[in-house]
Amino acid sequence: MAGAIIVAAAAIVTQLFLLVGMYLSTRAIRGQITTLVTKVEPALAAAQRLLEEVRTNAGEVSARATEMMELSRKQLVRFDEVLGEATTRTRAQMDRIELVLDDVIGRFQETTALIQNGILKPIRQINGLSAGIRAALSALTGRKTSVEQATHDEEMFI
Repeated sequence: MAGAIIVAAAAIVTQLFLLVGMYLSTRAIRGQITTLVTKVEPALAAAQRLLEEVRTNAGEVSARATEMMELSRKQLVRFDEVLGEATTRTRAQMDRIELVLDDVIGRFQETTALIQNGILKPIRQINGLSAGIRAALSALTGRKTSVEQATHDEEMFI
């Protein structure tokens, strides 16, 4: 039993040395951690201030972006209305131009018909009458018209 007590005493002394070593290591680590904490605390405070500024600025940027999107949407609606109105007006003007062109063409055709009936028709009638009188006179005088004269008269008649 004396051997067991000696072994137990040796184990307790070994545990004592281990606990003292652990205590000293813990104190050294605590000193290092304290130094590290003093260096990190200002950085953490600055990071926290920066985070707060980012939150504030992000809110402002988000509000401005929303405002710009709404303004852009309103401008797009106005542009669409203006474009629709311009299209409607252009169509109306094109219809008016078409009516004017139809009227001009109709009047041109009427003018051409009046010229045909009022000027050319009487000229043809006079030309035909004069050709008939010439033919009658040549028949009475006994002179026959040459082929060249007849062709010339027909060309004038045409």
